[in-house]
Amino acid sequence: MSDRLDIKLRDGTPILARPLVPADREALAEAYRRLSPEARYNRFWTHTGEVVGDKMLDRILGGNPDDHMTWAVLDLSREFPPLGGASWWKNPEDPTEAEISMVVLDEDQGRGVGTLLLAVVWLSAFRAGVTRMVGYTHIENRRAAKWMRDCGADATWDGYKLIFRWRLDDLDGLPETLAAADLADWLANLAPEMLG
Repeated sequence: MSDRLDIKLRDGTPILARPLVPADREALAEAYRRLSPEARYNRFWTHTGEVVGDKMLDRILGGNPDDHMTWAVLDLSREFPPLGGASWWKNPEDPTEAEISMVVLDEDQGRGVGTLLLAVVWLSAFRAGVTRMVGYTHIENRRAAKWMRDCGADATWDGYKLIFRWRLDDLDGLPETLAAADLADWLANLAPEMLG
């Protein structure tokens, strides 16, 4: 099993996908600073400044890898390598379910980075015993909502946020969309390396 994936994006760009480690703290803070105010709001649901707090950095970078992992996609040919990142956290009351979150830097959106990150967190969470993932978005974030539906998530509305759920053990439920086809491709290609 590998947690270092040397692969290519669909546009041919060689990238590295790997879990974040404490030494990534400064790069993570800088990636947050580089997000547009809209991207920060869509990710954290609050209007924040350009500085991410120590508590959030500790949460993202810490923890037991059986209960939480944060992945980054990096283009090592760039002066600032991060393209995006994604995390999963097991539900302490139901360890077969994990909450996911992700963000792709503004200039790298639309390149398939998010779908790759979804596949990586899918497989690493599944490897840790997770069979269901849940993600949330504001209803006004239509782009993210459409992408999650296109990637096969069932959606519900609780009056405040959209809730998206995936069954990790049922790839037959993926819809016939380009995003789902990309996701299925990534899952098929990465599973042998990540699941062993």
